Amino acid sequence: MISTKGRYALRLMIDLAENEDKGYIPLKDIAARQGISKKYLEIIVHELVSGGLLTGASGKGGGYRLCRKCGDYSVGEILELMEGTLSSVACLAGKDYSCERKKSCRTLPMWKEFDKTVHDFFYNRKLSSLIDNS
Repeated sequence: MISTKGRYALRLMIDLAENEDKGYIPLKDIAARQGISKKYLEIIVHELVSGGLLTGASGKGGGYRLCRKCGDYSVGEILELMEGTLSSVACLAGKDYSCERKKSCRTLPMWKEFDKTVHDFFYNRKLSSLIDNS
């Protein structure tokens, strides 16, 4: 399940894309337009800046903006940054997980196919397509 953190990150990114011609956008403006707590958005933008998806400026005229054109962002990269892995089962979520049944698991091919479908769905969808669908 995609958490509010992932969903709100997408809303924030869409808001910035729709207002990119205005330069840096104050977080309070985004919070007001999106009906999301500014405090919660501060947590989200911190991760988006740390992940290299946003840039921020402080002081008068400060705020946040996209680092790239909105068509250069995939929904998948935004969601994975916020959510971590989108894997459906633990044995596919990371290299650190060891499963003794991996070689004999009859359901593993199904989970791999499902995860590939989810990955391809989100990574082939661009942020710009969410704006175009509005």
